[in-house]
Amino acid sequence: FFDVEQGADLKENEGSKAVVGIRYTEGKVFDKVANIGDKIKIEGGSFKIIGVLERVGNPFDDSAIIIDKELMKKIYNTGDEVSIIHAKVENVEDIEDVKSEIERKLRKVRGEKEGKETFQVTTAEQLLQSFSTVFGIVQAVLVGIAAISLLVGGIGIANTMYTSVVERTKEIGIMKAIGAKNSDVLLLFLFESGLLGIAGGVIGIVIGLGLSKTAEYYATVSLGTNLLQASASPWIIFGALAFSFIIGTASGMLPAMQASRLKPV
Repeated sequence: FFDVEQGADLKENEGSKAVVGIRYTEGKVFDKVANIGDKIKIEGGSFKIIGVLERVGNPFDDSAIIIDKELMKKIYNTGDEVSIIHAKVENVEDIEDVKSEIERKLRKVRGEKEGKETFQVTTAEQLLQSFSTVFGIVQAVLVGIAAISLLVGGIGIANTMYTSVVERTKEIGIMKAIGAKNSDVLLLFLFESGLLGIAGGVIGIVIGLGLSKTAEYYATVSLGTNLLQASASPWIIFGALAFSFIIGTASGMLPAMQASRLKPV
């Protein structure tokens, strides 16, 4: 199930030899780095490292130690108990069929009825669905926070534009006196509120990219894998800026209408 990246794989009845996860060679488990040829102690027994597993991407598997099964039973006195069995299918499309077949055979061997099993067979697809559910909840919370932020930001822009209208009443009167139409004043203030929205969008994009890249960096350092990567396509950035402009314009609509209706006098 796990592929060996360095050294040799463990064979049956090899005695006091071990294959370890890659975190041991990076000094992330013990105080000292453990390499091929070194020895580690497990429950008082000494095991020589003969191989290093490929990086899986999570600290649990990358900190694994593989030793001879019979020797492990003696050390931990587990008898014939098996806690986990990993299986790898040749064709991904056969996962569900293989899962059903494993369940059927285990029920038969253990003498258990369907629905009353004392074991569990889990596929990678089920794990992925579990993660998707969790991430969906997190995403919903983040969307809710973003919606509240949009509302607060919109109110802030509207308040700023109302203040701007009051401060520039004289200028608006002069513009109308020399021939400016209501639509001209309306567009002027709408454009200004849209620019405020874009300014907020630019700041948000910079902060968002900065935080996501920081999370990516710490994930790489902590987990020792580049599976978690933050990326933003130009279309996403353009869409965010366009959305910011629309929100800004919509927020400034009422102040702009108030400005356009002012009398020259």
